[in-house]
Amino acid sequence: MAVKNEKLAGRLRRKRSIRKRISGTPERPRLSVFRSNEHIYAQVIDDTTGQTLTSASTVGAELKADKDGRRRTEQATLVGKLVAKKCLELNIEAVVFDRNGFIYHGRIKAVADGAREGGLRF
Repeated sequence: MAVKNEKLAGRLRRKRSIRKRISGTPERPRLSVFRSNEHIYAQVIDDTTGQTLTSASTVGAELKADKDGRRRTEQATLVGKLVAKKCLELNIEAVVFDRNGFIYHGRIKAVADGAREGGLRF
C-alpha cells in the first residue's frame, strides 16, 4: 500500500509542477489527459473561466462500438481523434497539452498522436 501512495504522491508533485507553467486560454485551451488502469479520459479546459469545453473518454457512448476488440493504446488513439474532432467543431485548432503528471509514453502519447492526426496543433 505504501508503494501506491508514493507513486500517487510523485505524480501529483509532477502535476503541480506542470500546472505552474501551463494554463489554458480561450484561444488555446488546455488538453488534459487522465489515465486509469482500464480507461483514458481527455478534456479541453479554458482555465480563465474554469469551464470544460469538450471531453472524450473510453467510457463514453461515442466510442462504445469502436473500442471493442482493440488494445488500450489503440483506444487512446481513438479518444485523441474524437477530442480533436470535437475541438474542430468548436473552432479550436490549437491546444496546450497537459499530461497531468503522467510520463509521456504509451497511452498518454497515443492520445497526443491521435489528437494531432485529428487536426489539433500543440
